[in-house]
Amino acid sequence: MKKVVHFEIPYDDMHRVSGFYEKIFGWKIEEMPMEGMEYFMAHTGPTDKKGMPMEKGFINGGLMPKTNKVKGTVIAMQVDDIHKTIKMSEENGGEKIMDPMAVGDMGWYAYVKDSEGNTIGIWQDKEK
Repeated sequence: MKKVVHFEIPYDDMHRVSGFYEKIFGWKIEEMPMEGMEYFMAHTGPTDKKGMPMEKGFINGGLMPKTNKVKGTVIAMQVDDIHKTIKMSEENGGEKIMDPMAVGDMGWYAYVKDSEGNTIGIWQDKEK
């Protein structure tokens, strides 16, 4: 069974959305340099120096500008093989909407649409 490992919340106004989640839920929002895009990490619990959760039971996420491809909240699933998962998605009524992209030295990330048109993130860890 594949686990949910991340979420993303698109926004129209960064200051408004970060203020909402910081004030309502106490999240720590910090800019995450990403080539070619504006992206902010949403820490929903205590994290280590690498931004990874220090306790079981919670995941972190991100805040990013809304786009034509991503207008609603996205959940991201961890997969063993991102290319195989994209192919399986397409074979089962889904659609690839973003090719896999490298995320630093951590792994690869892509978007697919499920059979109902929902955007789903898929994440493959870089082999260590």
